[in-house]
Amino acid sequence: MRDATGIPAIVLMASLIGVGGLCRDVGYPMGAGVLSTLLVWAAPGQIVLFAAIAAGASLPAIAIAVSLSSVRFLPMCMAILPLLKGPRTPIWLMVLLSHYVAVTAYVQGMRVLPDMPQEKRIAYFLGFANTVMLAATLSTGAGYYLIGQMPPAFAAALIFTSPLFFTLSMIASARRASDWLAMGFGFAITPLAVVVAAPGFDLLLEGLVAGSLAYAGDRAYRAWKGL
Repeated sequence: MRDATGIPAIVLMASLIGVGGLCRDVGYPMGAGVLSTLLVWAAPGQIVLFAAIAAGASLPAIAIAVSLSSVRFLPMCMAILPLLKGPRTPIWLMVLLSHYVAVTAYVQGMRVLPDMPQEKRIAYFLGFANTVMLAATLSTGAGYYLIGQMPPAFAAALIFTSPLFFTLSMIASARRASDWLAMGFGFAITPLAVVVAAPGFDLLLEGLVAGSLAYAGDRAYRAWKGL
């Protein structure tokens, strides 16, 4: 909880203020915005949710759109859940932990958990994730009333703080050549992915291509060095 109450909580609170404002703009009550933070737990997915509502999309289409926007969490779950799973960890607890896997908790977990005793990892992860979720939930409710008092450009910039924090955190936690290669390839192919990919799939395409290239490059380098 101490680790979460610094920059991670502040960044998430800034991002979720804008989500609260979106909820108000589409005519939904403040409680709906707060509930979306607790259940969706992803600012991009919440933006898709309220934008689709504003566009008059059907509920099944909205559900599919939000689900697709959260596909990026699948590789994060595959990477961090093995660090949390102990020899007797029940399936229901693993399912619960997967709900908390978001950008902030993922970056912090991948940085801290490998050096932590196995029996303390779940407690730490839940303490961190619940603290940032509480901060984000309160911020969503506050944003419902505050966003109208802010300049539009500033309100939009608040939503951008989360991906910016994620990028800087990934740079700070990069340990292997493959980490740097993945980020470099990702930045390089971003303009192309935005042009060729269907709306909403550009990030998925970037991750798939950049991650594959980084993996192949790292394997080739290790083979060349005889590692």
